[in-house]
Amino acid sequence: MNQKHILIRKISTIFIIFAIIITAVLGNPIPASCEETGLNVTSEAAVVIEGSTGAILYEKNKDKELIPASITKIMTLILIFEAIDSGKISLTDNVTVSEYAASMGGSQVFLELGETQTVDTMIKCISIASANDACVAMSELIAGSEPAFVEMMNKKAAELGMEHTHFMNCNGLDDTIESGHYTSAYDVALMSRELIMKHPQISNYSTVWMDTITHVNRKGESKEFGLTNTNKLVRTYDGITGLKTGSTAKAKYCLSASARRNNMDIIAVVMAAPDHKTRFSLAASLLDFGFGNCNLYTDKHEEFVCTPIKIKKSLVKEVEYEPESSYSHVFVNGEDESQITKEIKIPETLEAPIAVGESIGTIEYYYSGTSIGSVALVAKNDAPEASFTDYFGALIKSYISLRYFS
Repeated sequence: MNQKHILIRKISTIFIIFAIIITAVLGNPIPASCEETGLNVTSEAAVVIEGSTGAILYEKNKDKELIPASITKIMTLILIFEAIDSGKISLTDNVTVSEYAASMGGSQVFLELGETQTVDTMIKCISIASANDACVAMSELIAGSEPAFVEMMNKKAAELGMEHTHFMNCNGLDDTIESGHYTSAYDVALMSRELIMKHPQISNYSTVWMDTITHVNRKGESKEFGLTNTNKLVRTYDGITGLKTGSTAKAKYCLSASARRNNMDIIAVVMAAPDHKTRFSLAASLLDFGFGNCNLYTDKHEEFVCTPIKIKKSLVKEVEYEPESSYSHVFVNGEDESQITKEIKIPETLEAPIAVGESIGTIEYYYSGTSIGSVALVAKNDAPEASFTDYFGALIKSYISLRYFS
């Protein structure tokens, strides 16, 4: 191989490496570290993500398996809201407290055996007061028993890609890594994102500072019980939407905090902070970092124009289409949004059958010529494949129309 060919290969290799680096930076923002941000993160682990995209903005030991304590309840709340959405339960359903649920220690609202509260009240108790007894009562309502509910929790964790998580109970009480109850800061961020983005009504509970419930025992006697939010940021942080605290002697002090400003959601997770004040100050600093260093580009396709695609082998001549969803991309390096371009990629013709919702093209997004993502274009109408009988029937109808009605 002569010197000219060797030089060409070296130059090509340099260009390939440069392209890979540019794609990584623009397509998937590289999370910052302590040294790069100047943040003094003294907790064992921490993560900051943007809600709509899930982009990691900051991380420290994000995959280290740690004890979650009551942050476990984020998954419990996800399954509660899923049960509500599916119609399995409703907010007004009554929940009867079992002996096992009433026996829970730790943070609780002192539910008694046989006492009934609504699902709405139980969610309030879990979200505001971190009630272990309410968690168990809800797990039994939804799955029949806490072990069956825990199976659902682990299944959901797998669906969310929580690779460093395993649950042994529904509330985080007396959890240890040795017993098989653990998670990571990033996994907590994943389930927090699932809760706050898909079930935003959680904020109606998790941002309440103080409230009360009424206990009614088996004798019919009633008394009020005060609830105070364990997340102190609900009083101090602008835009706070939740979410959940957790602390035990083994887990130290944990917090998943979420906030929304200017249509952007930031989630900050702190695990194993040395004290309760530090976890709140750290979470606030991490949320500030997220909002201060994020620029969220969103395309809601408000000016989208559809040019119908012609269909072959169908009596339906054309199919219209629309974007499957809005598009979002997080920039973390002060990029210029005017450099974003998009290109609609659709075929000139399609062959039947085509079903409503079927992907038939894409909108491709680029920043300075580098791909940063895409959105599917899906069919708005069906175009079934036509048979000989269909064509013959259409021919007869056309003939009758021309012969008798023209």
